[in-house]
Amino acid sequence: MSTAITRTAADRQRQRKKWLLARKAAPFVFMAPAVLFLAVYLLYPLVSSFRLSFVNWNGLGNTAQFVGLDNWVRLMHDGVFWHSAWNNILLALFSIVVQLPIALVLAVVLDEASKGSRILKILYFIPLLMSSVALGVLFKNIYDPNFGPINSILDAMGLYGWAHDWLGDPRYALGSVIAVVLWQNIPFYMVLFLAGLASFPREITEAARLDGATQTTIFWRLKLPHLQGTFRTAVLLATIGSMRYFDLIYVMTEGGPENASQVMASYMYKQVFASFELGYGTTVAAAMFIIITVIAAAAFRLSKRFETEV
Repeated sequence: MSTAITRTAADRQRQRKKWLLARKAAPFVFMAPAVLFLAVYLLYPLVSSFRLSFVNWNGLGNTAQFVGLDNWVRLMHDGVFWHSAWNNILLALFSIVVQLPIALVLAVVLDEASKGSRILKILYFIPLLMSSVALGVLFKNIYDPNFGPINSILDAMGLYGWAHDWLGDPRYALGSVIAVVLWQNIPFYMVLFLAGLASFPREITEAARLDGATQTTIFWRLKLPHLQGTFRTAVLLATIGSMRYFDLIYVMTEGGPENASQVMASYMYKQVFASFELGYGTTVAAAMFIIITVIAAAAFRLSKRFETEV
């Protein structure tokens, strides 16, 4: 009888071990499809990009030649690439310094508005709903030096010296494109800040008003500190989005004139699909990944450093 009891206890112990093992393995089983998806569509292309950066290949046939670090040495001395990277950094800075404050102001105004706020939200959101290609073609016509409305209005006002070839002059091309990029993406961050403001407890606002706090004081002392996490997210998204921006700039200027509005993504595109230098193009892509990772991490740490306890 004692032997049977011992066997029963041993069986229970084995069953318990199996149950604990199954419980520990369950999260990994559920994560497996997502990990497999990331491995196939993210990790493999990333590894392939770094692998192709060490070859000289036009993308056609089995003609790839291993060149070691030649592509990376060429990249280090490529002035156009570093100029493109600087343009991306400028776009990121303008996105943070200009785009986010405007989006915050619009979000605060719409959050306080009672009548017509839904209509205004829809109107402000329209630029983001437009196709970047259609928007690029539209603003190419607006910036047209001969028939565009901007120069026409300036000429009608007698400001002939202010009329320029906005996309054809290297001095104004980048600024003109950045203005359109900021205008298109302001609604996205406006909605992000609106979501943050919507999560602020109304009871705190009503209590502050009863204590005599003005609307300005409520915003600066209560609502703005509450939006610290939203700001960090917005800064991170604006930085990453600016560093990998492509479509609108390529449609409007193709990186010209004289590479004045060239960004890293458009430069990579030209190397791969115009010059058929797949090896060097993937080197540019790999460098983009490294630069974006470093700058995004720095932006995240800086934004977190300026946070205060609420």
